[in-house]
Amino acid sequence: MPALTIDQVLMLDSYNVYTTMPARTLFTLERVHKEFFQEDEFADLMMGITNARSKTAAISHFSKRYGQFVAMQFYMLSAYDEIWDGSDRDLQFDATKENGLYTICMFASPNDWRYVEDLEREHVMSTILYKQCYQIVQDLRNTTSISPRVIWDNFFVHIVNVYAKLLDDPQLADRAMADLEILESTEVWSRFSEKSLFYEYTKGRAPASLVNQPIRRSCCLSKDIPGLGACGYCPLERD
Repeated sequence: MPALTIDQVLMLDSYNVYTTMPARTLFTLERVHKEFFQEDEFADLMMGITNARSKTAAISHFSKRYGQFVAMQFYMLSAYDEIWDGSDRDLQFDATKENGLYTICMFASPNDWRYVEDLEREHVMSTILYKQCYQIVQDLRNTTSISPRVIWDNFFVHIVNVYAKLLDDPQLADRAMADLEILESTEVWSRFSEKSLFYEYTKGRAPASLVNQPIRRSCCLSKDIPGLGACGYCPLERD
């Protein structure tokens, strides 16, 4: 298995995905899949961490943070031909304090990234979308009355951001554009959708033109978490 470089670790850190052992583990991705956790504990736990005014806002906040991990999957794939391929029990979550506010961050072993061969690239992207996105969307919808559009938009905000970075780098732009075209294709979404949800979000526009623009169709409810305001993508901010 590949060892992560300092640059890779720093990029993961910048998206709140840490490769050190957490001081504690509040829960794992495996636990997020558990029905008892979804129904009895998860939303209340996130409300306690964030002081959100509603369960929906608390769960939306979680999906925004988890979306950083999803975005790093696509970044690492385009930049290094690597993805995180650990088990769900090995992706761990803990509370952390940022800018005076409590939130959630993720921990993953550096030994759980692996190289991706060209012939499996589309299948790998499809698996990420199905297992690490679609299934999580279904899990989070069991916790409270949250629209799937809110959760997907929370993922896409970060994915657009990382592709904007990748396409701005001459050494990575060609590979990133090829991966972006796969993500915009219908085929890679076919396990659970008849269309590319990502293309529906971006309408095929260049990622750099979408960063911090109000292109969301849904509000992420960050304004309902004390200390936060509307995000730069909020449809409520349109003129």
